[in-house]
Amino acid sequence: MGKTAKGKRPVYFDDPQTDKLLAIVMALIGEVSVLRERLDTTERLLEAKGILSIADVEAYHPDNTVVNEREQWRAEYIARVLRVLQIEN
Repeated sequence: MGKTAKGKRPVYFDDPQTDKLLAIVMALIGEVSVLRERLDTTERLLEAKGILSIADVEAYHPDNTVVNEREQWRAEYIARVLRVLQIEN
């Protein structure tokens, strides 16, 4: 699990639920931004070295082991993103 901030969560809106939703959205924005940049870098490097093309990526079909690993990662990721709903201020 990632680092946990110390102190109280900042308040931006009158409704605390709106603040929680904002925190979830901002966490997702950060995760997706980093992921997108790293994926772009990886694909460009692989294609430039003639190792893998974008078409290869599009044609890939994962086996059951990969599917299960991805499902486990996804469940952990969703729990991390929605963590703010489980923590009381």
